[in-house]
Amino acid sequence: MANHPPQAEFARHLIPAPALGGELGEEERRVLDSIEAGTPVSRDAADEADLRAGYGDRLADRVAAIGGSWSFIIGFSAVLLGWMLLNSDVLAHFGMAFDPYPYIFLNLMLSTLAAIQAPVIMMSQNRQATKDRLAARLDYETNLRAELEILRLHAKIDNLVVERLGGLEAKIDGIAGARAFAKDGGAD
Repeated sequence: MANHPPQAEFARHLIPAPALGGELGEEERRVLDSIEAGTPVSRDAADEADLRAGYGDRLADRVAAIGGSWSFIIGFSAVLLGWMLLNSDVLAHFGMAFDPYPYIFLNLMLSTLAAIQAPVIMMSQNRQATKDRLAARLDYETNLRAELEILRLHAKIDNLVVERLGGLEAKIDGIAGARAFAKDGGAD
């Protein structure tokens, strides 16, 4: 076996290899490697996800963020209301309405917007699900590392307690022996 720090050996002892293949998972290996190296295992899931994101992913997130905001809803409602007023009253008064009631061109644009925006929002939701899975994996690694460190500290404290108790027992035995000797010596 390689020369590992005691805490890494302790951790390897505590993490049994899975019964199916005998191999540790990626997360467990990463935790053991971080213990051996003495480096932290915690990472920011958002930063990790951003590093893996492509241009399309970031664009989908941005479009979904804009399309799901109150600013967009209010602004888009104002544009729709303006379109209807312009084509119903203002331009219709001069006979120049380019999309009179029932606003067929407006319906076409709204349908096109919905057809484009729906898959973009779904892409953003898929990316969020990927971020959530990554965050769960990173949380698992951090929790596993913390659990292993706590177990190691418990074992260390237990060893210290056993050593102290052994020392105290030896002192008690010494004191008891001295008393017995003094008692026996005093009776003679």
